[in-house]
Amino acid sequence: MPALGLAPGARIFLPLCGKTGDIPWLLSQGHAVAGAELSEIAVKALFDDLGITPIVQKTGDLNRYSADGIDIFAGDMFAMTPAMLGSVGAVYDRASLVALPADVRARYAPFLVRLTGGAPHLLIAFDYDASTVSGPPFPVPEAEIRGIYPPGTGITQLADTPATGGIKGVQPAREQVWLLAPQANGSAG
Repeated sequence: MPALGLAPGARIFLPLCGKTGDIPWLLSQGHAVAGAELSEIAVKALFDDLGITPIVQKTGDLNRYSADGIDIFAGDMFAMTPAMLGSVGAVYDRASLVALPADVRARYAPFLVRLTGGAPHLLIAFDYDASTVSGPPFPVPEAEIRGIYPPGTGITQLADTPATGGIKGVQPAREQVWLLAPQANGSAG
């Protein structure tokens, strides 16, 4: 994740992480990982796949699964607070924003910025004609990204490529990678 300029060992937050293969990779790169996932089944499967027995603690309305270098919160991510999450160096949103319907995305983006203390985000989004196939993943075009993140968020496109296999194997789509970071002067770009 060179675009984020992370120091070795930085803690990265993955919203709606499921049991993604990104987590073992990030851990193997020396990063600490924090995540949030609605499905407790997915969280348990993640730790089983990692071969780790976590410590489980009730934290507010969530269950926190913890082990060396990893904390996953099971339950409604909107119940999380910055104090629960703790400090993170970056956010890696590979499948969260695109999994949410438009009304929830509008609430999610500013929430995530507040939750993570404005940590830089690496966001993967898709852009496609939604009239031919229904999400998730939902299309989240540039105009929407610029509209839902708070003012003062620098928004830079890092990549725009055809999505391998399209959406659900039938709809051509663009996979876009965005860097979202607070700007020192408060102007969005």
